[in-house]
Amino acid sequence: MVGEGVLHECLLSPYISSILAINRKPCGVTHPKLREIIHADFFDLAPIETQMAGYDACFYCLGVSSVGMNADKYFQITYTLTMNFAQTLLKYNKAMTFCYVSGAGTDGTEKGRIRWARVKGMVENELMKLPFNAVFNFRPAFMLPTKGLNNALPYYKYVVWLYPVMRPLFPNYFHTLKELGLAMINCAVMGYDKNVLEAKDIVGLANKTRV
Repeated sequence: MVGEGVLHECLLSPYISSILAINRKPCGVTHPKLREIIHADFFDLAPIETQMAGYDACFYCLGVSSVGMNADKYFQITYTLTMNFAQTLLKYNKAMTFCYVSGAGTDGTEKGRIRWARVKGMVENELMKLPFNAVFNFRPAFMLPTKGLNNALPYYKYVVWLYPVMRPLFPNYFHTLKELGLAMINCAVMGYDKNVLEAKDIVGLANKTRV
């Protein structure tokens, strides 16, 4: 859902001239800006890594829910895979801005009681140690899906009616998928004064300029 929404905003943005999408299965989108690599094993990027050179930013949108998942498997996908991908990119794109989609509730102290939040916090902290040009960690909360896209989570259709009511009451926890995409683009183009962006930061940055 997040990857599809961010890609949609990138295709619309005048600031972006070329996009490489690396997926495990075709995204179903064709566009003059877009080139897609289908690669099954994200733990082994050697066959495609040289094709990842020459880009200004990475919008890393891969992630899984910890619900019902073995703790070791969750760590492998959330931490090990992410760090492997980032370190591979770094070999070819040292001037890159790396934008990581984390999540609301992430524990940057790595000391809390909730395991998934600690693991996400560890990823954020380790990414910020890498010598990219910049690293930004996005912590989206409840996102209103973008109309016309295909990958909204199934349960969203039962709760989207709450969005117009809840956003004014809880602005720190509600935003749109469009705002997340625009905020990530603006971060790559203009930078930001925080490395960790909560929902309120996402909304503010999305509306900072017309993208």
